[in-house]
Amino acid sequence: MKQRKLGQNGPTVSAIGYGAMSFTDFYGPADDAESARVLDTCLELGITHLDTSNAYGMGRSETVIGDWLRARGGETPFTIATKVGITRDPEHRFNNAPEHLTQELDDSLKRLGVEAIDLYYLHRRDLRHEIEEVTETMAGFVKAGKIKAIGYSEIAPSSLRRAHAVHAIAAVQSEYSLSTRSPELGLIQTCADIGASLVAFSPVGRSLLTDRPHSLAAVQDMPFLKGNPRFMEPHLSANHSYNANFCALAADMGMSAATLALAWVLHQGPEVIAIPGTRSIAHLKELAAGGEMDLSQEDIARIEVVLPVGWAHGDRYSAAQWVGPERYC
Repeated sequence: MKQRKLGQNGPTVSAIGYGAMSFTDFYGPADDAESARVLDTCLELGITHLDTSNAYGMGRSETVIGDWLRARGGETPFTIATKVGITRDPEHRFNNAPEHLTQELDDSLKRLGVEAIDLYYLHRRDLRHEIEEVTETMAGFVKAGKIKAIGYSEIAPSSLRRAHAVHAIAAVQSEYSLSTRSPELGLIQTCADIGASLVAFSPVGRSLLTDRPHSLAAVQDMPFLKGNPRFMEPHLSANHSYNANFCALAADMGMSAATLALAWVLHQGPEVIAIPGTRSIAHLKELAAGGEMDLSQEDIARIEVVLPVGWAHGDRYSAAQWVGPERYC
């Protein structure tokens, strides 16, 4: 497994981490015992970075990880990142107030059972609070020894520079894959400029870059994808057609589509780390294999032929799903 720095001055972690949203019912029913087996397998595969959030199952994902750690006697073999800022309040879906961030951090520490969180992200911006103010609050957590580094999720390059002027930002989390390439329009470059990692979530396009893309029937049991433009007709059928060509290419190159998709993401720069999520041990092994691959320029050119920039049909979010992420291109 390739290794990369998590931020300019952060720890060295596996280039492929694990996105623990899959420990909740977001993509269908989850089983805690199965989630524990996934964590066991992560260790076996050399995956050393876990990414979760207090919003994933309203604390369930953090609890699963904390229970697993406690079962091992509290030993923490992973670098752990979690997030804060999304709430249950229908009137204010995001809250960046200092008192809210402080309480939620304490709750996350208890669920995880750790003394300090390695990387603490602001999950979504609350525009009632300037980013400089929020960064000052997060910097206070670093000084207090409750977190080791600060991250932001789904923010614009301009916001990243404003935050970094207040305190070093170790990582920015953004959707990035062969189907979502907007980070190439300024975000990757800004991360490289300030020494932050770009942590790519959904690096296999929520299944569209795998050998087993979700069918229209399967999506009906997944509330988020059911309302996502790329998984609604006529877009889904068009995306399946591109997927078939990508799968054929991957097979010709001697690997699964998921493996090739992860290898492509990591090829985009030394500051890029990927955090795929899955409940399947077999699929997890395919994903981890992407962290072993080196692609040539010829390989990249072949990929670009079957999946040219802009191939994906439909926006990556619906109008409702776009509430929160900062648009910058």
